[in-house]
Amino acid sequence: FPPPPPPPPPRDDCNNGCSAEGTGEGGSKEAVETFKAEDLIITRATVLKEKPDSSTPVFGTVFTDHMLTVEWSLELGWEKPRIKPLQNLSLHPGSPAFHYAVELFEGLKAFRGVDNKIRLFWPNLNMDRMYRSAMRATLPAFDKKELLECIQQLVKLDEEWVPYSTFASLYIRPTFIGTESSLGIKKPTKALLFVILSPVGPYFSTGTWKGGTGDCKMGGSYGSSLFAQCEAVENACQQVLWLYGEDNQITEVGTMTLFLYWINEDGEEELATPPLDGIILPGVTRQSILDLAHLWGEFKVSERHLTMDDLTTAVEENRVREMFGSGTACVVCPVSTTLYKDETIHIATMENGPKLTITVA
Repeated sequence: FPPPPPPPPPRDDCNNGCSAEGTGEGGSKEAVETFKAEDLIITRATVLKEKPDSSTPVFGTVFTDHMLTVEWSLELGWEKPRIKPLQNLSLHPGSPAFHYAVELFEGLKAFRGVDNKIRLFWPNLNMDRMYRSAMRATLPAFDKKELLECIQQLVKLDEEWVPYSTFASLYIRPTFIGTESSLGIKKPTKALLFVILSPVGPYFSTGTWKGGTGDCKMGGSYGSSLFAQCEAVENACQQVLWLYGEDNQITEVGTMTLFLYWINEDGEEELATPPLDGIILPGVTRQSILDLAHLWGEFKVSERHLTMDDLTTAVEENRVREMFGSGTACVVCPVSTTLYKDETIHIATMENGPKLTITVA
């Protein structure tokens, strides 16, 4: 893999105890031994699966030939990392991952460039976020560089699964779960870190609270949203726009960070997105878009609170140019309509190009 571009400086503005620890090289406040990539044990699959056409798979339904696993226990610490044929997991039904959501996951992608080189998109940021989430979930510490090296070895082994395509990629899903056989609500004494890979095309075919875990990538933040997502689909919408507080602050739209490109109340051309105040996930794609917009210097760039009243008023006054969501899975997705209080609000994103949406994508 060619060396990745340098990441932006680390942020310390998540206030839920999910960012202060673990912003270094992979140790917590305790002295913790970690697994080493040099100890990686590789067992190759004897039978390789047929690779799908890059335009056909539904997101996250097809998986590569191999997976990475690393086991941990309080008694023995980290075991040696292993790459082995993709297989089902065997877990005790009392594992805290099942009962108390003692688990987390990450999502990043490998792309095949026009030069046929395979690149990961700012993976260091994903490792930072995964470590912060592990500290919040009381899962054991690990060295982020060692994990990233193991992931790179996994991608290298399954490199033919990286699509030869400009619109498809290989989705990388690191997952970390508590596996102790106990129904007690306590810090787990056993855990499993594993990584699976899935070739993917476009994500789309066409709630959280302060003091919670909205700024950490934990499954419990997603599973509880499925009921509302089903209701959105029944109303011909693709995603749910989550609002916070009595003033209906805009937060995230489903799996995406939301951006509003508009003429603000002061008559300024502005790209605005909600701030990282413990509710918003510190997305890698989000940060990339902000960095690009700052670099261009063509309009004001803000991380600030936006409300539905702000949006509806701006739409009525024809001040909204574009609205779009961003995320690793969906990359950048334009928003053309929202359903709010049983009224459809038309957003002129597509009529305006969408110039900015296409540029950042």
